[in-house]
Parts: sequence; structure tokens; C-alpha cells
Amino acid sequence: MPASVLPPSLDEGRGRSGPFEQVYRRSLDQPEQFWAQAAAEIDWVQPWDRVLDDSRVPFYRWFAGARLNTCYNALDRHVDRGRADQLALIYDSPVTDTVATFTYRELRDAVARFAGVLASQGVGRGDRVVIYLPMVPEAAIAMLACARIGAIHSVVFGGFAANELAGRIEDAEPKVVVSASCGIEPGRVVPYKPLLDAAIELVERKPERCIVLQRPQFEAELDGHRDVSWTEAMASAEPVDCVAVNATDPLYILYTSGTTGQAKGIVRDNGGHAVALKWSMKNVYGVEPGEVYWAASDVGWVVGHSYIVYAPLLHGCTTVLYEGKPVGTPDAGAFWRVISEHGVSTMFTAPTAFRAIRQQDPEGAHIRRYDLSRFRALFLAGERCDPDTLSWAQAQLGVPVIDHWWQTETGWAIAADCIGIEHLPVIPGSPTRPVPGWELKVLDGDGRELPPGQTGALVVKLPMPPGASPTLWNADERFRETYLSSFPGYYETADAGYLDEAGYVFVMARTDDIINVAGHRLSTGAIEEVLASHPDVAECAVIGPADQLKGQLPVGFLVLQAGVQRPHEEIVAEVVQMVRERIGAVAAFKTATVVDRLPKTRSGKVLRATMRKIADGEKYTTPATIDDPAILGEIDGALQQIGYAHNTTT
Repeated sequence: MPASVLPPSLDEGRGRSGPFEQVYRRSLDQPEQFWAQAAAEIDWVQPWDRVLDDSRVPFYRWFAGARLNTCYNALDRHVDRGRADQLALIYDSPVTDTVATFTYRELRDAVARFAGVLASQGVGRGDRVVIYLPMVPEAAIAMLACARIGAIHSVVFGGFAANELAGRIEDAEPKVVVSASCGIEPGRVVPYKPLLDAAIELVERKPERCIVLQRPQFEAELDGHRDVSWTEAMASAEPVDCVAVNATDPLYILYTSGTTGQAKGIVRDNGGHAVALKWSMKNVYGVEPGEVYWAASDVGWVVGHSYIVYAPLLHGCTTVLYEGKPVGTPDAGAFWRVISEHGVSTMFTAPTAFRAIRQQDPEGAHIRRYDLSRFRALFLAGERCDPDTLSWAQAQLGVPVIDHWWQTETGWAIAADCIGIEHLPVIPGSPTRPVPGWELKVLDGDGRELPPGQTGALVVKLPMPPGASPTLWNADERFRETYLSSFPGYYETADAGYLDEAGYVFVMARTDDIINVAGHRLSTGAIEEVLASHPDVAECAVIGPADQLKGQLPVGFLVLQAGVQRPHEEIVAEVVQMVRERIGAVAAFKTATVVDRLPKTRSGKVLRATMRKIADGEKYTTPATIDDPAILGEIDGALQQIGYAHNTTT
């Protein structure tokens, strides 16, 4: 049912007394009973001694003493219980013009065989395996094969630079690296093997083996002493069965950028992860077993781990693994083709993907070329969704468009419209309410709770629910210092925002994106909302460079809709006036510039902090996750044109 036609009763109190409120209160008042009930949906080899182990606060652990196997829960049990011939995975690759499918039986067999490959190389329970693959079925197979034998996988985004890959190999110390000869981007082939070879040269403790998937677009030269062909190894491998591990054993390590330049190894456990993700599919996303679910992300990011591989398979769904882009493979109708051809019921992607689609197809003409009759909900996360993008998507698709908020560290949603429990009214600019299990507070700098409507630090009261990272890889103290020290008893999200009177969450910016203009704390996200509402603006970003008089001043960057021919100075004048009318003169917003594109990570986050450093003439390092480093030079040029210092030190 489109959010625009929600029944009036749902708007009264915004879920304060209905089914959602009852579930939410129970999750906070009786967390152990709540999650024990959810855990009944998972098959356990051995039950837990304690649902919540609080013997080493603040390092809480869920389902202590229990044993299970995540791969068994994702594949084998479905084969054994009537889903053997149901599609488990659809691989759709417009860059290679390929579609391939795997039933649950076929995927189970491929995973068991590759688990045999790993075992033949000496990989066992607790050993690490680095996976450096593009968006191909072998990536999911390798992840699940590690889970099958109790090994810990660490997926590194395919195409990462050699030094970044080396840093992750150095920290994880894998016994084996699984890679491919190349990745494929629109219009170009990206050789992976030379990057892997260079990374291994940089590390002291080298992996014993590299298993390499040769792709026809680029044949890599293999090292006869170290490298093994994926195809040859699979041809002679014997399948192996699942190995039981402790619920508190690590399932994977996923590295994310750290403020010190050293990547942080986010750890995910087996038990809490399986329970939370299985629960989320029905309750957050409203998806039933057997339905087709598509997370348009990459296995190099947490979304790919949680919602391309693990959650849909744990729930018995069909998952889509897509090797392509929202635009350019071949056009802005790429997503609608996939939804139509494969019968997708629910999709999850980043707002930046929709901004790209809207920029290329502002009237939504491509949408009307496809049958989307089975499509019923779109979820957005990864970058704050401006209300204008949400409203455009909702109007074009005629289904609920739901912004939700979470992080690599949390593994699943902190706040969302849990449509499987109760579909609450959609409020543009808000990811709705905290999800059951997540007790969210807004604190000031001294740790005092702020009243509704006041912006502060968004924090989660400990313990966090199952599925959240319990620590960093070999770095408990760094985990404590990074996330738990600023507000004792709380996890610091590093996001700023507020709760309204009805408990709706508004995530306005990263904490360091709150700017101080003449003593007034302003959210760059609030200014971006205004800019994005201009009809000629496809997407935008606001930063706060230093100013001698006022401390900081906001500067806007505008990407225009395709086909807009108006003079740029007219559009800039209009958005400046809009900010003055909607936020006030206090914002001191007087400067904006039109650019062709914004610098982003491959997962769609705009690199505002790097843009601010360029504006301030500070030293900066090109982030490893950047999609196209050349864009930073374009931003530098645009800043020079509006009077900001040229930055020559990168």
C-alpha cells in the first residue's frame, strides 16, 4: 500500500499504541525472552547456557554456550525441508550479458565442494580467508564455504588498491586468499591479480595459497608455487559437511575506514548474527520465505554480507546478486529490468543510486517500460535520504519507499519502518522509529539526555541487540575507545540528530558534519534538504569550510538534473534564497557552485570530510574507498572558482 494513502488511524500517534509499540516495548523490557523467542527460528547444534552474557561489561555476548553452523542454517536445512529446487541465488550481470541461477541444492553442493577446496589447503575452524572477488556467484560461494568449515572470512572490495588490500591481509593474517583474474566495470576491465600480487609483496606474513577464479575477459598469470586455479581445484574437490562452532565465534571480519588511517576490523559473531538477520527479514522488510529479495549493493560492504548473502538465505528467500550499475548498464532502467525479469518483491539500495537514476531520467520514463506488479517495497540506506529523493521515488513507483538507518558496526537496521510488524506512516527525512532491540537516545556533549526536537549525539544504550559487532578483530581496547568511551554505557554512532515527540528518528549528519556558524550549531543535512528540493537539483552536498569571522560557513555543491540548460548563477541564487527562507539568515548560506558529480565511496557515501579539507587547504589522503579519484580534482577546481584555496598536498 503506498505510504501516501495510509489509513488515518496509523497517523494518530504514529505507532505509539499499536502492534509495533507492543513489540518494541517487549524487546527493551524483556530482551532475553524476546531474543530467545527469535532464536527459535534458527537450528542449533547445542542450546545456549545464557541468552545474554554480561560477565565482561561492556563486551556483551549473545547466546553464550550455544553451538550452530551458519551455512547449515542458510542452505542445508532448506534443502532438507522442501526448498531444494527453489531458486536460492540469481546472478544478473549486464556487464557480461549473463544471467545464471542456483537452486538451494545446487548452491549447497557448490559451497560444500569449495569448502572441500579450502579444507584441502589446510583451512579449518578459526583460520582466516581473505576474499577479493567481484560481484560473481563465487563470492557468495566462498563466504558460505568459510562459514561451513568454521573459517573466518574477510571480504575486501574487489579492485581495492594494493596497499589497502595489504593492510587487511596484514591484520587478518589469512591462510588463503580467494581472488579473481579481474573485475568488470562499464567500459573497462580491472585486472585484480596484479593488485593481489603487489599486496602480497608488501606484507610480512604471506598467505600460503591464492585460489584464483580465471575470467574470460582477462587471463591472469599464476604463480606455480602459490596460486591454484578455482576451476581446477573444484574439479577434484570432495564436498565437506558443516562444522559446529560456538555462537560467539567470529563468522567474519569486515574492515572499515578508521580515523587513524588504520582500518578497523569489525567482527560479526555466528549466533547473534543469524538470529538478528533471520528476524529482520520478516519483521523489518516484510518478506516471506520463497520471495525474491534484492539488495543492490556489493559483497565488499556490510549490506552485501547481511542482505545479499546471509539474511535472504537464512530466511529461505531467493536473493539477487547483481554485477552492474543503476545507470549506464545500459541505461537508467537497469534496476527496473532486474525487478521485472526476476519478480523482485522487495529491494534495498542506497539513496545515491536513486539520485543517479533521477538525474538521468527525471520523468521516470524507464520505469513505465517494465512490469513491476510484483514489486511492493523499496528500502534505502547507506547515505541520508533527502525528502525530495524519497518523494520522487514514492511518486514514480507507487509503493512504500522506506528510508532506514544502520552502520557497518551494527550489521542491521537501528531505525526503520518495520513493515512486517506494523506499517507506520512515512515521514520524509526520517528513517521512522528505532527497531526493536535498539534503545536510542540523544545526548549532549556532557552525556545529558536532550528533549524531543533538540539535535545531539545519537547513541544506543548497551547492550546492543544480537547481530551488532561485539568488538574489533584483536583490538578490544580500540573498540572501547572508538565506540564506548565518549558516553559510558552507550554505543556512540558518530551520527547527530534528534527524536521528535512521537519517537521518530531524524539523522541529520555525521557528528563532524555539524558546523558552527557564529556560535550556532547547524546541520549540513538540513541545508542539503533545502537544496535537494530545488527542481533543477539532482543531488547535492554541503560542507563547512573554516571562516575567520564566523568560524565556519556553509558551501553547497549542486549536481543538476539531466537536460537543465538554465544559467548556473540563477539556480545558485534561487537555492541561496530558499535556504534563507526555510532555515533563516542564521545559516549564513551565500555560496554554492554547480559541479558535474560528487566524490563518493563505492557504497555511495559522499566524501564531505575530504571536500572540506580541500576547501581549507589541508593535507588529505585520497580515501581507499573512493569510486573515482579524479573527482577530487574537479572539486578542487570548483572551489578555486568560488575563492577557496588550492590544495596541492595529497
